[in-house]
Amino acid sequence: MIRFLHTRIRVQSLDASIAFYEKLGYSEKERKQSPEGNQLAFLELPGNDVFLELTWSENYKTTCPDDLMHTALGVSDIIEYCDTVEKAGIEIWPSGWREKFSTGGRKMAFVTDPDGYEVEILER
Repeated sequence: MIRFLHTRIRVQSLDASIAFYEKLGYSEKERKQSPEGNQLAFLELPGNDVFLELTWSENYKTTCPDDLMHTALGVSDIIEYCDTVEKAGIEIWPSGWREKFSTGGRKMAFVTDPDGYEVEILER
């Protein structure tokens, strides 16, 4: 059996990115240096086998073009989760998400990490 294990994204600051993802519920599992000299941080969500690998290199300029890629999180109560994330200082979009969620239909929102990567939030 083949299993999906992780996704790597490049970041400008490991500390800033880790702080952001911790507000979303991730925890840092490990930090290390790759043989090529990259600084790596491995983040996990409770109950998940797949992890997020952040990588930083001193001589690498991180740029994330709009709509290049995104990750997605499934939550049981999107309003409760988005309230928690917003109280932690992260902007939820689209604006007016509370009103949109109260009218029914598909409930999804987004946040943007410090490097421009989008994180989709879906009620599951």
